Amino acid sequence: MVLTTSQAKLQTGSSAPDFRLKGVDGKIHSADEFAGLLLVIFMCNHCPYVLAKIGSITRLQEKFAGKATIAGINSNNPAYPGEGFENMKKFAREQGINFPYLIDETQSVAKAYGAVCTPDPFLFDKNRKLVFHGRIDNALELDAKATEQTMENNINKVLRGERIKGFEPSMGCSIKWK
Repeated sequence: MVLTTSQAKLQTGSSAPDFRLKGVDGKIHSADEFAGLLLVIFMCNHCPYVLAKIGSITRLQEKFAGKATIAGINSNNPAYPGEGFENMKKFAREQGINFPYLIDETQSVAKAYGAVCTPDPFLFDKNRKLVFHGRIDNALELDAKATEQTMENNINKVLRGERIKGFEPSMGCSIKWK
């Protein structure tokens, strides 16, 4: 495991790079199919940082259903141990994932977004403009307890029409490139 910090490649106001990716539900999904806000999270099956945040991520989807959608994208090399489409389906069942979980086999989507770690979240407004790239919460160590729900607070700000200031990097395992 290589601990990596997310980097700001897409700037605030940038358009969401489009994607057409297969989900664990067997359907093809694209960025423009989702209504409301879109939270794209680069994630994977084996990363302990993803495992530490998956409950928070599914709660965000529950809390903001109808107002925001999460799209989880796995861009890891499918040959990496624990990864690949069949392992994604198993992971989604075991973790109770309640949002589209998509495979980026070519890794082109991760490169377009500038994603480097898992989890690496990108929040877009209803016009698919980037409003925040950064952490889910402020618990950055595996055994730490969150005292601030960064993403939840930022989603609420966007829904109220407020601007989000700053970039608060996420930390996690590096994406496993081919």
